[in-house]
Amino acid sequence: MVYRKTMFPYLLLLLLAHPAWVTTADLVNNCSLVKNIFILAGQSNISGRGGVINHSLHPLNQSWDGVIPRQCESNPSILRLSGGLRWVEAQEPLHKDIDVNNTVGVGPGMPFANTVLKKDPSIGVIGLVPCAVGGTTITEWAPGGFLYKQMIKRTKVATRCGGTIRAMLWYQGESDTTTLEDAKMYKVRLERFFKHVRNDLELPNLQVIQVGIATALGPYMELVRKAQQEINIGTVKYVDAKGLQIGPDYTHLTTSAQVQLGQMLADAFLRN
Repeated sequence: MVYRKTMFPYLLLLLLAHPAWVTTADLVNNCSLVKNIFILAGQSNISGRGGVINHSLHPLNQSWDGVIPRQCESNPSILRLSGGLRWVEAQEPLHKDIDVNNTVGVGPGMPFANTVLKKDPSIGVIGLVPCAVGGTTITEWAPGGFLYKQMIKRTKVATRCGGTIRAMLWYQGESDTTTLEDAKMYKVRLERFFKHVRNDLELPNLQVIQVGIATALGPYMELVRKAQQEINIGTVKYVDAKGLQIGPDYTHLTTSAQVQLGQMLADAFLRN
């Protein structure tokens, strides 16, 4: 079960992102190394719940088993923009200081980056920008809202020393399956979101790789999946998570499934 979030994590992120701390010095020496920037956004399955053990229904009474598959291991050529806006060597869990009101585990970001580097060693240093927050709906990502502004701000900070934004990896929609209205409106809201991201980042052809949901919190999963598949605004690719292994909570991908998903996302990106 995914719980609605309190304002605490948002306030914490707001403090971390206060302009007073956003300086070039905050990015440390790693800043100039980053050549390829990837945004990770959406809800819990891209934030990462692989290996999270449920001890009770409350999300903070859970623990991560700490198991890191070799496909998710750290690599000096993979950096992460921390919650404090510093480039640091990426380590699981990638969203530990972003999705702060949940217990986070393995997600698709590290296997994605490791697979890209393995298949294209000449690509250069990869910088991951985690922005996902579990349990969020597409309306909570609406342009002008907190999550949207935070993502745009973090992405712009990530480019201060150069580097190219190569793609946004987007996995969201489970929370929009609970009401018929939200499921019906999903396509319009998602297309609007993608268009605004491109406009605000001044990247009209920004590649978006979206994941088709494999689980749902309500009865309208197929309506949301259909909306995802029908997005047609150019350079939006679709990777389907359906068929990947789901954990015992019937909501989140297992660690092995997250590895598979990361590899699928990497293959989609490299087909560009």
